[in-house]
This record gives sequence, C-alpha cells and structure tokens, in this order.
Amino acid sequence: MVGNQEEYWVPENYDNMSAGRYLATRFSSLKPPMLNLPNPWKLLRMLNRQQWAFFAIAFWAWTWDAFDFFTVSLTVAELAEQFDKQTTDITWGITLVLMFRSVGAVLFGVAADRYGRKWPFIVNNLLFIALELGTGFCNTYKEFLACRALFGVAMGGLYGNAAATALEDCPAEARGIISGMLQQGYAFGYLLAAAFARGLVNTTSHGWRPLFWFGACPPVLFIAFRLMMPETQTYRERERMRIEAGQNRVGDESVGKVFIKEGKVAVKRHWILLTYLVLLMAGFNFMSHGSQDLYPTMLTNQLGFSPDKVTVTQVVANLGAMTGGTIVGFVSQSVGRRFSIIICCIVGGALLYPYTFVHDTSVMAAAFFQQFCVQGAWGVIPIHLMELSPGAFRTFVVGTAYQLGNLVSSASSTIEARIGTRFPLPPTAAGKPRYDYGKVICIFMGCVYAYVLILTFLGPEQLRKSFDVAYDHDAAEVAGWDDKPKAVHDEEFDTKARDSTAEKRAAEEV
Repeated sequence: MVGNQEEYWVPENYDNMSAGRYLATRFSSLKPPMLNLPNPWKLLRMLNRQQWAFFAIAFWAWTWDAFDFFTVSLTVAELAEQFDKQTTDITWGITLVLMFRSVGAVLFGVAADRYGRKWPFIVNNLLFIALELGTGFCNTYKEFLACRALFGVAMGGLYGNAAATALEDCPAEARGIISGMLQQGYAFGYLLAAAFARGLVNTTSHGWRPLFWFGACPPVLFIAFRLMMPETQTYRERERMRIEAGQNRVGDESVGKVFIKEGKVAVKRHWILLTYLVLLMAGFNFMSHGSQDLYPTMLTNQLGFSPDKVTVTQVVANLGAMTGGTIVGFVSQSVGRRFSIIICCIVGGALLYPYTFVHDTSVMAAAFFQQFCVQGAWGVIPIHLMELSPGAFRTFVVGTAYQLGNLVSSASSTIEARIGTRFPLPPTAAGKPRYDYGKVICIFMGCVYAYVLILTFLGPEQLRKSFDVAYDHDAAEVAGWDDKPKAVHDEEFDTKARDSTAEKRAAEEV
C-alpha cells in the first residue's frame, strides 16, 4: 500500500444503488469537493525516483507512439508519389491504424494485466522498431498497408500500459497533474514529428524514408530503460493476492485460473460501466478529431493560409493543448474529474465562434485556447479511466475503451467533409471548389461538446480512489475474504512509505 489510506478521499459506492437514487445524486455529486491541493511543485516533489522513472518511460513511449502515427500524415504527398497512388489511398493507411488499434488494446491489455506491465511494454516497443523500419523499406503499396495495419496493433497496445505504469504507484495527491502531463505526450509527439519531418524528409536522396528509420531508434532506448526497472508495486501486490487466493482453494488453483475468475467478476459487476467508458471515449475522440482533422484544410482552403502559416497555427494549437492538459489535470485533483471536464466543454463551446469564424492570423489565439479546452478535458482522462476501471483489468479497460472510442470516431473527418458539401463557397481563381469548413466544425463540435457534457454529467466518478488491492472489492470476492479485502503487503515497502510520509510532514511543519 502506497502511503496512508487517509490520503485518499473515499467516493460514494455505486454497487448497490438503485437507478433512481443514482440519477438523483448526479447534481449533488458534481459539487466540487475542493480537496486540499498543494502547489504543483510540492506535488511533483512527492514522487520518488522510481515513480519519476515510471512516469518518464510511460511519457516518452506515449510521445513516440504519437510520433510514429504522425509520420504518415506528414508525408502523405511523398508516399502518394512513391507508390503512384492518390492521396486518399495513402490516408487509408491512417484509417487502418485506427481500425487495428482496438485489437492491440485487447491483446496487450490482457497480457499486461495477467503478466505485468514490463514485458508487454518491451514486446510492444520491439514491434514499433520492426514496423517503423519495415515502413521505411516498403517498395509497394500493399507492403505499406500491411506495415501500417500491424503498426495499429502495436500502437493500440501502448496507451493502457503507459497509463498504468505512470499512475499506479503515483501518490494520490499528484495523480491529476501527472495524468495531464502524461496525456500531452500525444501533442508533444506531433510537435516532434513536425520538426523532424522538416529536417529529414526530402533532405537526402532517400526522400521520406529517413523519417521512418529515425522513428525506429528511440524505442531501443525505451526497451533498455524498462529492462532496468521492476514491475509497479501495485501490480506486484495484486500478483501476490492471486497466488495467495489460488493456494487457499481446495487443491490449489493456478494464477491463471484466479485471473480468469477476476475477469468473470469484473464483467458481472461492471459491464454497464465498461459500456459507459466506451461511449465516453467515443465522445472524447470525436472532440479531438472533430476540432483538429479538418482544421488545416479550413486554414488552407477557406482562409488562404500558406503552408508555413498553417504549420505555425498548428504548433500554437498544440502548445495550447499541452498547457491545458497539464493545468486542468492538476485542478481536477481538487474540484473533481467530472466538474473539470464539464467546465472545459462549456468554455470550449463558447470559443467555437472565434475558432472557426475569425479569418486572419489572430485565429491562432483562438486555436490555442480551443485546444487548451479540448486537451484540458483530455488531461483528466488517463486518471479518470484508471479510477473507474476494475483493479484487475486496468490496462485492458483503459486501453480498450480508448481505442474502441477512437474506432467509432475514425469517420469524423469524413462526416465533416460530407457536411461541408452542403455549405459551398465561391471557387478559387483557379476554379478549385471551396467549402465553409469553419461552419461545419462549429456545428459538429457544438454537438460533440453537448454529448460529452451530458455523458460526463450522468457518469460516475471515483476521485482519488485507492489502487491498492487491499481495498478492491472484486479481489475480495475472488479471494474469498470474509469481511473486507485483505492483502499480503511488502512490509519493507510499507515501512519506507510510512517513513517517507513522516519525513514529508516533518519538512512541511518546519
């Protein structure tokens, strides 16, 4: 158990609550608890060396996951020329990644929950190395599609593992800010991809290929770093519980059988919650894709921005995303996850007009604050999903909910483009058709914000829930504990945790 249980705020138990009672508590439970929250620097100092190492490896792996994804979208023109295909054919490679990410989330999620976070993470990064190198050596369109489909499996497997690695052992008070920082690895990955694309694409005789070859290098370092690190303390404790639970059965049971029983209990008790999480993540993915995918097209086609202006606007928007995710994640630790998301939806909705109807370079300010709200809400998501997920299947639930939501939202740009044909603008001097994508994005995002707001309002929250197996009621049922959950603890770890807490309190008093 990390620290002292008094550090956790105990949320309401929804297990035996009637539907009517649950709905009646949606307003009252939304009231910000205004829990005591130290300044962010003090929160960050709460993490010990090992916890920082877990965060670092998770953040950089998630960042590079995004980098590898954006390598295709940043080289569409070069790939189309290389394979003698239309741009739409190359973007099919992006769609394949989105389609197969759910497969990876299921496979690697189950593996990480059963065998630990470490080795599935390493296998995942080995696949990144092989597939990025493979993409760089592709000579035919079919080879390219095959590599990107397999890359989708690898990419889908990383998110849940990264969230669990970064947040499982994180001090309860620091989870919000760490969650926000972790999520913004995706925006940071885009910035890195854009920067390296400028330096590596078409600067040598190999054209677009060096960007993909370079993308295969950092995962080697991630693997080496992860090999030197142990499993998270939270996972080790759960594994000890499984061993103890198996030994207490008549004739003993393997850890695998105990794990399967945990799965049955989780599905039986939480199937409604799991469905809700997929629906919530569909809304969140529509929110990010709906505000981002067609925005460069709007800037070019409707506002007449040059490629450099588009790039600068995108960079400013991503800086807003990184800022918003970190700040809102931090604040959510005090005011609550649901309240933070709802406020982001309201403010983001109010900013839609300047985001889509300002037609000069001042739109960059609107882009900054719009993505501040979009990714501010996203900054809450890693820890919100972790706190809502069944303890035995955190990696699987977090990753699969996210990727299934991504799959549902993969058609967002197509939907927006189709709606755009209903709002034609006068063609360019060259006769190229133009559409009012600003109006489309505004309408689409208004609907998405409303959907996410309503779903978040109706949904549950487990702010500062303990990740310790000793407080897991599913584990209690599987292990056959009589009164309340119990766990075999690492006494040395608990002693260090208590001593560390005492030292921090003494330092604060001084």
